[in-house]
Amino acid sequence: MAGALVGGAFLSGFINVVFDRFLTMDAVNLVLGKKLGPDLVERLKTALLGAEALVADAEMKQFGNPSVRKWLDSLRDAVYCAEDLLDAVLLKATTQKNASSSWNLSSFINRDRDDMVDRMEAVVRRIEDLGKQKDFLGLEKLPTSSWRTPSSSLVKGSVYGREDDKKALVQMLKDNNDHHLSVIAIVGIGGVGKTTLAQWLYNNQEEFMKGFDLKAWVCVSEKFEVVETTRNVIKEISPDTQGLEHFNSLHRALKEKLSNKKFFIVLDDVWSDDGDKWSNFMTPFQQNGNKGSILLLTTRAKNVASAVQNCHPYFLRKLSEDYCWSVFAENASFPQSNGRAALEEIGRKIVKKCDGLPLAAETLGRLLRTKHDVEEWNKILMSDIWEFSLEKSKIIPALLISYFHLPPYLKRCFVYCALFPKDFEFVKDELILLWMTEDLLPPPKRGESLEEVGCECFDELTSRLFFTEIQDYHDDHYFVMHDLLHDLAIFLAGDFYCNSEELGKEEEIRIQTRHLYVDLRHCSSKLYNSISKVESLRTLLLFSDFSSLNCNIEAATCEILSKCKYLRVLSFRKFNIFDEVTNSIGELIHLHYLDLSYTGIETLPESFCSLCNLQTLKLYECSELTTLPSGLHNLVSLRHLDIRGTSLEEMPRKMSKLNQLYVLSSFVVGKHEDNGIQELGGLVNLHGCLEIKKLENIVDVKEAKRAKIMDKKHIDELCLEWSSGDDIVSSTQKERDILDNLQPQNGLKELKIKGYKGTIFPDWLGNCSYQNMTRVSLKSCKNCCMLPSLGQLPSLKSLSIEGFDLLRSIGEEFYKNEGDHHSSHIAPFPSLEILLFDSMACWEVWHVSESETFPKLRKLEIRNCPMLEEEMLNQVFFRIVSSLSDVSKVRKLHIYGNDFGQHIETNLYGDTLSIRGREYVWESALKAMMSMNHLSCLQEIHIIGYSYHVSFPGNCFPKSLQKLKIRSCRKLEFPEQQQHKYDMVELQIEHSCDSLSSLSLDVFPNLKNLQIERCRNLESVSMSEAPHAALQRLSITSCHKLVSFAGGGLAAPNLTHLEISNCDKLVSFAGEGLAAPNLTHLQVRWCEKLEALPRDMKSLLPSLQSLEISGYQDMLLEGYLPPNLKSLEVGICEQQMRDLSWMGNLHALTHLTILGSYCDNIKSYPEVGSLPHLPSLTTLNIRFFHNLETLECNELLRLTSLQQLHIRFCYKLENMEGEKLPPSLLLLKIEGCRLLGEHCKNKHQLIWPKISHIPTIQVDDKQVDGNEVKVPNGGDFILYNILASGKSSQMLEISLHMKERKGETARREGRRKAGAVHAEPPCEERESRTSSLPAWSMPFVSRRVAASRVQLAAVASPSEARTERGASERGDECERGDAEEGLLPFCLAAYSRRALSLSPLSFNRRHLCWGSPSLLNEEGEFESASEGRKKESRWRSRSPSSRLLLPSTELVVRGASPTSLLTNRLRPCCDLAQPYTPFILVSKSAQIFPCSDSIYETAC
Repeated sequence: MAGALVGGAFLSGFINVVFDRFLTMDAVNLVLGKKLGPDLVERLKTALLGAEALVADAEMKQFGNPSVRKWLDSLRDAVYCAEDLLDAVLLKATTQKNASSSWNLSSFINRDRDDMVDRMEAVVRRIEDLGKQKDFLGLEKLPTSSWRTPSSSLVKGSVYGREDDKKALVQMLKDNNDHHLSVIAIVGIGGVGKTTLAQWLYNNQEEFMKGFDLKAWVCVSEKFEVVETTRNVIKEISPDTQGLEHFNSLHRALKEKLSNKKFFIVLDDVWSDDGDKWSNFMTPFQQNGNKGSILLLTTRAKNVASAVQNCHPYFLRKLSEDYCWSVFAENASFPQSNGRAALEEIGRKIVKKCDGLPLAAETLGRLLRTKHDVEEWNKILMSDIWEFSLEKSKIIPALLISYFHLPPYLKRCFVYCALFPKDFEFVKDELILLWMTEDLLPPPKRGESLEEVGCECFDELTSRLFFTEIQDYHDDHYFVMHDLLHDLAIFLAGDFYCNSEELGKEEEIRIQTRHLYVDLRHCSSKLYNSISKVESLRTLLLFSDFSSLNCNIEAATCEILSKCKYLRVLSFRKFNIFDEVTNSIGELIHLHYLDLSYTGIETLPESFCSLCNLQTLKLYECSELTTLPSGLHNLVSLRHLDIRGTSLEEMPRKMSKLNQLYVLSSFVVGKHEDNGIQELGGLVNLHGCLEIKKLENIVDVKEAKRAKIMDKKHIDELCLEWSSGDDIVSSTQKERDILDNLQPQNGLKELKIKGYKGTIFPDWLGNCSYQNMTRVSLKSCKNCCMLPSLGQLPSLKSLSIEGFDLLRSIGEEFYKNEGDHHSSHIAPFPSLEILLFDSMACWEVWHVSESETFPKLRKLEIRNCPMLEEEMLNQVFFRIVSSLSDVSKVRKLHIYGNDFGQHIETNLYGDTLSIRGREYVWESALKAMMSMNHLSCLQEIHIIGYSYHVSFPGNCFPKSLQKLKIRSCRKLEFPEQQQHKYDMVELQIEHSCDSLSSLSLDVFPNLKNLQIERCRNLESVSMSEAPHAALQRLSITSCHKLVSFAGGGLAAPNLTHLEISNCDKLVSFAGEGLAAPNLTHLQVRWCEKLEALPRDMKSLLPSLQSLEISGYQDMLLEGYLPPNLKSLEVGICEQQMRDLSWMGNLHALTHLTILGSYCDNIKSYPEVGSLPHLPSLTTLNIRFFHNLETLECNELLRLTSLQQLHIRFCYKLENMEGEKLPPSLLLLKIEGCRLLGEHCKNKHQLIWPKISHIPTIQVDDKQVDGNEVKVPNGGDFILYNILASGKSSQMLEISLHMKERKGETARREGRRKAGAVHAEPPCEERESRTSSLPAWSMPFVSRRVAASRVQLAAVASPSEARTERGASERGDECERGDAEEGLLPFCLAAYSRRALSLSPLSFNRRHLCWGSPSLLNEEGEFESASEGRKKESRWRSRSPSSRLLLPSTELVVRGASPTSLLTNRLRPCCDLAQPYTPFILVSKSAQIFPCSDSIYETAC
């Protein structure tokens, strides 16, 4: 119980455990004799009680008071030690009782007895001393008054990001206007904005509050007293409350004031879920006010809403990051105070920490309101929110109130979650087992199990929004915790709970740690080896594999298990486990919980059977495990055994002795009497799910009866499985009798039967007495020729029937058992939602009952049933769709074809009906919907992959249709267009509708988006009624018979995107002009017969920004181009491509792509004088010049702003003529140019001088690095972390001409004293630390040098750094020699062990630090945004002293230009730049990029 001690609430629970253990004084005296006398016991009780009276006050004062926090930690550690000693005493007592008296045992006990008493004496004395510190710390025996402030009805500031919530709430309230009283509860986590939203409603006079006669706002808070709250409501309505002292008079007065009035009353911050109190309070409100009266609550707990009669909850979600930024910016007076880009960058990172809580954003914004310095903002960014004082931070009280309001046992359970990393996906049952093991739960009431208590605790925390339930696309449920709540748990847990993601790779675990979670994917060898030093460890959870570790795993793991003797919880999930490790586990006598899931373990050693305290053993998915130890029955404390996914051949013997078993996932029937199915008879307490396998091993029907399955009242899921094999049995009647005797209790929820070898099922299967049965699965029952009668199961929602090889017909027997006199007269399958038939080889006939069968069915799937007749399926589908009770809600219809006819499916999900199958399925569904007049409700239809000849009913679209998407349906008849107009807004036709030859846009006056692709017989798209005001996007591609498109012109004032491509017969394209003033993107490609573009483009297309024209030999473009183009792709005749001067001066053009598809005679490009004046061009693409041999560099020098040059698929290109490529280039990318690419990679002497100045060169997506960079004289540079990895013997020579800035020595020394991360330690520190570090981990850090040459060698043994002026190569001599000449040479800098923690971040505000290259993309950013956020969050949590420049075995900048790195990752690095401007960036291969001042100015 002490494991949960945080604040006062924990200690009281622990004391009860301690006292319970001391009740067995006989056991204690047996071990310790009379030495542990009553005086020591009383002293321990008194000390604990005294401390308990103080910790309630200490828990509140620990925020902002490190001394109090340290006191709490010391007390917690002492209580842990006390519990460890008590456990050892009781365990030895148990051992001594069971052992025979011998001189060896007696000698052993005598040796340990004195030591144990001395240790207990020390613990008691320690707790007493802590109690004496109360006056010094100012701790009181009574809790201090609450620091919470009441709310008011006045709105403070703006309400951001709640427009949808406002509308939903207003609509919710308006919908209840017909009721005399509506009770609405806004439910949400603390700080999410419930009160703010209620204030907005309360003060919204214009939109909502006009009709109310009375209003009142009452802040209720934690203490809900009916009398006081009623009085406060009356005070708000009428100030006169004299004489209203008694409850009865208050009720009468309130009833009178509300009578015949329409009222709006807000009860803010409600906590009580006492139904009786609420019933009394609500009496004056009931049937008293006028219609439309409202009582609005705000609360953090879902169960509060359920306690108030007829209360409707509205759950308020977190704010988006953008809206959180708005809250932060308003409270920080940003940008009014200082709108610098660096502050905004930091501010947005601060907002991420708020994780959608506006109160947190407001709090942190207020803290920065008067601070305008980057350093101050970064302090807030790097700080833990829980380090702030209560006076400064409102979010701390907001979330702490939720915590302090928890009962003691829930506090313990909440803080335990600090053990897991952020965003951890909690599985309810697994977390409950851990809570049980750690003694965190309160004792169960009579008749209640500890598991049920844990479930109640979890549900309570979920109700109070400490957990949020998530459902994934597999319908699996898990729970997550809000980041700030998780941070609070971590703060309260202190050093006693630790997960490896909160540590740097090189950090060691603190000795106080009792609970440890390690993700082995991010665990260093050093960290893993250090676990064994934490000998008091109670919990060790190891997850994933050891692929990243290089240590001796087996030896290190055995060392851990031998040293950590007090382990109660141990998980080796997905661990590559060894025999020595499993043998060591058998010695952990305190172990309560063991998880070996997903390991390759093959057998368990017999030593496991001595773990007398083991309660949970998880062997899930240990697929190699074939046997369990024969002595398993000795684990008398075992409650949970999970062997799902194992390969067990049979159960061990005497399983019936494990009478404490609460969950047994599987039982594999053996062939012997003591491991047969009858052993289940003694396990009467089983709960949850039970799977019984190898039922073919039952010899006698009586054995099945002795299993007493019917008596297991708490089993709610049962799986009965016969092994696959010979389906021929000696007696099918015997098989039926066995199944009959395995009948489960009536409360069963889920039943699975697999491999049953009888011909018919017993009568109990499908009996209507199974009221709770929701899911049935019958699989591989290959001898069965008749289905059981399942139609009268009232709660059945899912039914799966597979592999009935002999079944030919499904008839009335499926729906109702005529012999069952208890059958009801309700419609068959009244609750069924999912029905699946699969692999029914002989099934021919399916008779559907005439009554309303399957009224709630939403998914029907038929697979691999080849004999089922189409006509019958047609009738079945028609009847089923017609009987669907929700078909009237269908707004979207998705239809999928299936040529093979083996897969037929219908699925109704929400407002979408999906159908898969042949044409009769389509026709049946549409006819059924038409017969019920539901087709008129359809708004969206998708038809995909239908190769059958089908048409829309009535040869027209449904009038209500808004969106139609048709793909791969060539035989689909497109409806007539002459006599109809449709309201459709989106039409997509792809490779479909061969019957469509012409399309008139006049038929679709509201159409916004039209896409036609591969419509093989389409000849014209016309429009006669101009203008088409709705059209925004239009695309026609690969329609090879299209001749005319809007030949008379196209007037579309709102058209923004137009694409016409691969229409090789198109002659006329908007010949009379394209009037589209808002068109921004135009593509006209590969329409070879098109002679000209629409006329007057310059005047008619003033907004055009992007133009793509290619695939034309005869088209002339001179005079066509609008002047405001920003992007142009052109590929026309050779004459125009050779000389591009016809383009004119496109001053805004930034991207130009030149296609040489028709330029077979061009061998040198671009020719002198051929390029126009393009002052803004930054990116040039040259593609598909198949005979191009030479690139002319001099002509490209005219492009003074060019930053990127892409050359692709110029197969013969191998030469470059002229001086060099433009000096402004940052990226040269070559793809599909084999000859030129080889020259670049080999640094050809004629090519390399022309491109070596370009920072990033890529050939076929691989980086080409340079080998030398010359640094201009007078530049100040800093060289970061050039690390000799020992992997290459290549020498890297860099000429550095650096000068010491005036006064820089003094400034650098000042920065060092202030703790700046780049300052080197004093020489004596370097000398003392260098020897203890591995040579490969030492980084090089530059000092300023003048006119010296530095040579860095990457050689097999570690690094050297030397200067050519004669400085020594050894670190301890680096200050000699050149000092007399005023030179500061490069020297070796070694840092402390803490400094060598390898950070996963790539860049940070004050420094560069190198991490794993696999985490960075080409822009120097994290490839996984979520991973990046986790890493960044953990990095920020470190203290400043640990954020030093860190070494790495590999440098990390991959394929990124200096500009992209600076602008994307180093924007907030202003302080780093002085006095070291600008930066040098280092590539993975140690290429150095000196960044120009202009780049630095852009970034900072």
